[in-house]
Amino acid sequence: MRKITVNASKTYDVIIEKGILDRVGEIAKEINLSGKACIISDSNVAPLYMERVKASLEKSGFSVLEYIFPAGEKSKNAKTYIEILNFLAEKKLSRKDTLFALGGGVTGDLTGFCAATYMRGINFVQIPTSLLACVDSSVGGKTGIDLASGKNLAGAFYQPRAVIFDTQVLSTLPEDYFSDGMAEIIKYAMIRGKGIDKLLLEDTDANLEEIITRCIEIKRDIVAEDEFEGGIRKILNFGHTAGHAIEAEADFSLSHGRCVGVGMYIVTRAWEKRGLCQKGTCDILKQMLDKHSLKTYCPYSPEVLCERAKNDKKASGGFVDLIVPDSLGECHAQKITLDEFLLVLKEGME
Repeated sequence: MRKITVNASKTYDVIIEKGILDRVGEIAKEINLSGKACIISDSNVAPLYMERVKASLEKSGFSVLEYIFPAGEKSKNAKTYIEILNFLAEKKLSRKDTLFALGGGVTGDLTGFCAATYMRGINFVQIPTSLLACVDSSVGGKTGIDLASGKNLAGAFYQPRAVIFDTQVLSTLPEDYFSDGMAEIIKYAMIRGKGIDKLLLEDTDANLEEIITRCIEIKRDIVAEDEFEGGIRKILNFGHTAGHAIEAEADFSLSHGRCVGVGMYIVTRAWEKRGLCQKGTCDILKQMLDKHSLKTYCPYSPEVLCERAKNDKKASGGFVDLIVPDSLGECHAQKITLDEFLLVLKEGME
C-alpha cells in the first residue's frame, strides 16, 4: 500500500493498493464517515465495480444508495447535475452523509460538484477507475460541469475526504482509456520532471505504480502551495488551452487526454521554434506521445481553435494564461493575447 497525504483546506490521503475496492467501507469508517452512502457512477463503470463497493460499504454499516448516469463527457452537464441533486434530496441525504464517486474524470468532477453544492457541502470520496482520474482529476479538489459555451465553466474547489485507488482496475481498462491517462502522466513529466520521462521511455508497465506515485506527489506539492489556482497551480493546465479547444470543436468525440497530448505538442513545438525552449524538448515529448499511441496531428485550423479558446475559463479580457515549456520538467504561465495565441497555434501546427 502507498499513502500520499495532501495538505489543503482539508487534509486527506490518497491510498493506492491492489484490491482496495473491497476495503472502501473499512477506510470510510477509519476517517469517521457514517450514515448514508450514495455511490455515483456511470453506465460503463457501474456494472464492473458497483457491487463490490456497495458490499464493502454495507459490511461497514452504511446504508447504501446508487445513482448511475449515461457514460461520457456529454453527461457532465447541468441537466445531470440537477438530476443528481434532486435524487439526493428525495432520498433525504443530510450533511452527515457521503457521496462516493466511482469512475473516471467525468464522474469525479460531477460528483464533487454535487458534494460541494448540495446543502452547501457534504462529504465525498473519490474512487477513480481510470488512469487519468487517478493521477490528475481525483486529486486537488477541482470539481465542475461543462456548459454549452465551454468545458468546466461551472464548478468549485472542494476537497474530498479521501482518494482510494485500486491498481487492479487498470487491468480492465481498454487500451484507448489507458493511453488517455498516459497523456496526463506525460504532462507531469513536462512540467516537473521527477524522472518520469525516463521511467516512461524505459518500461511503463514495470514502473507504473512508481510513475503514478510521482505524479500524485507533484500534484500534492502544487496544490499545497496554491490550492485555488492563483499562481503555480496554473502549470497543471499545460496543453489544456489548445486541448480543450480541440475537445469542444470535436463536440467531445475526442478524448480529453488525446486532445491534451496534441495541445502539449503544439505549444512545445512553437516555443522551441522561437528559441524559448531548450532544444530537443519537443523530440522527447514526441517520443513519449508516440510510445503511448498519442497523436500529434490536429484536424482543425488554428483560427477555429483560437475562436474556441475565447470561451476557455483561462481566457479573460482578450488574454489567456498559456502554459509554456522552458525545458523538460520546467514550465511557466505566460499571459498572452488571443492574437498571440493564434500565432502560437499556427507555428505549432505548420
